[in-house]
Amino acid sequence: MLAPEITVQEFTQLRTQPAPPLLLDVREPWEFETAHLPDSSLIPMGEITSRAHAELDPDQPIVVLCHHGARSLSVTMWLRNQGFDHVQSLAGGIDEWSRNIDPTVPRY
Repeated sequence: MLAPEITVQEFTQLRTQPAPPLLLDVREPWEFETAHLPDSSLIPMGEITSRAHAELDPDQPIVVLCHHGARSLSVTMWLRNQGFDHVQSLAGGIDEWSRNIDPTVPRY
């Protein structure tokens, strides 16, 4: 099974592959409006339990993203318990992405 977390550097490489993973943002809408990565899908953490099975493919690779990595790791573990075996949390979240990969992404 995949490690529960993926670094921003590892995710940068995955994004360039022909079939990149789904980037699932679990922050609140106001956070998403403040800063988000292109091609990310927003399902706030509080809505995951009611929306995951209808909107996510359990066979698709998914990288879960939040502000610093705590919420995304929690959602990752919940999704894995639901049979989503190809899910990883982006370690450090969008803040880590902004600090180490793309400084044009606003920090908050």
